[in-house]
Amino acid sequence: MKLFLHRAFAAFAALVFSLAITHTAAAQPRPQPPEIAARQYILVDLASQQVLAESGADQRAEPASLTKLMTAYLVFNAVRDKKLSLDQALPVSTRAWNERGSGKKGGASLMFIDPKMKPHVDELLHGLIVQSGNDAAVALAEGVAGSVEAFVAAMNKQAEAWGLKNTQFRNVTGLTEPGHYSSARDVAFVAAKIITEHPTLFPVYRVKSYTFNGIKQDNRNRLLARDPTVDGMKTGRTDAAGWCLVATAQRDTPAGKRRLLTVLLGAASDEARAAESHKLLNWGYTAWDAVRVFEPGQALATARVWKGGANEVRVGVAAPLVVSVPKGEGARLQSSMTRTDPLLAPLTAGQAVGTVDVTGAGGAALASVPLVTLAAVPPAGWFGRSWDAMRLWWR
Repeated sequence: MKLFLHRAFAAFAALVFSLAITHTAAAQPRPQPPEIAARQYILVDLASQQVLAESGADQRAEPASLTKLMTAYLVFNAVRDKKLSLDQALPVSTRAWNERGSGKKGGASLMFIDPKMKPHVDELLHGLIVQSGNDAAVALAEGVAGSVEAFVAAMNKQAEAWGLKNTQFRNVTGLTEPGHYSSARDVAFVAAKIITEHPTLFPVYRVKSYTFNGIKQDNRNRLLARDPTVDGMKTGRTDAAGWCLVATAQRDTPAGKRRLLTVLLGAASDEARAAESHKLLNWGYTAWDAVRVFEPGQALATARVWKGGANEVRVGVAAPLVVSVPKGEGARLQSSMTRTDPLLAPLTAGQAVGTVDVTGAGGAALASVPLVTLAAVPPAGWFGRSWDAMRLWWR
């Protein structure tokens, strides 16, 4: 029994251990966001993937042309996967041209293509994103999937794969249609996917105006002209949805470049959606700090390895670990590591062997990421494996 208890205690002690970060400041309440004149909104720090403020973010609502974020995402995927090329010409169907009459369904914006044209994918993407063209959305959907219906099915399949429970698409444009809805949180998720997965195509969202077929149209995102740190992202408006805006900015901070993302649904006017979104962005940067807790490749501990060509391996995190905290609260952070012992070779570099958890003042959970090996450890020879097997038995 004594031997059993000794083994159990040793295993428990090796399993859980902590690394404390110095904390000194007194706890402060969570910052309260300003009053925002909109039906729903959310503010996300993309560096930490934390929500800084929200109101009604999971309520289902009409997304209007914010729908075109998912349309663009799937087209971006097709370009990345070489199913389309940016210089590829696409036909303009009668259905795309007929979007000129969609204003009767509750408002429409267009890039003004017609069946006599064969615009390139790059032109259509600018028409979709900068001009918010419903006709461009239809032409791209048909170019990717063969039909609008097949493309909408792909949109819903992607939303389901991501677990977006408050999103369902009925069209590629965002015009009002029964059963077509999303939420501020789900829209933010799609926007973040575009930013992180398609960095070479995302810059289209910062283009302030675009001219096609001699017709110049300005980007409806007013913040692009007001704030040089704002570089996207999408407007939307129908009678039922109100005035909507996804806005994102990237600013230099002591922790490095920091990107915030807002989604605002149901504002009262074009000016209101811009002003209220800007208010949220500015508050996010002034009321919150982003703290880089650990760097990728930074050794957080050295772990014992059994049956390996090396007896130890350094462990850490695979990507920068950043958390958002109320202004001045960075010194109160604490982190802990939980490791799955014993570690048995072979081990590959980047193999998950536990978790790293970061908490703020009062023990509030802020982040949990895999603890990974920073180097590979090959298996030992027969004698080394046998010797360690006996040692593990008596450990």
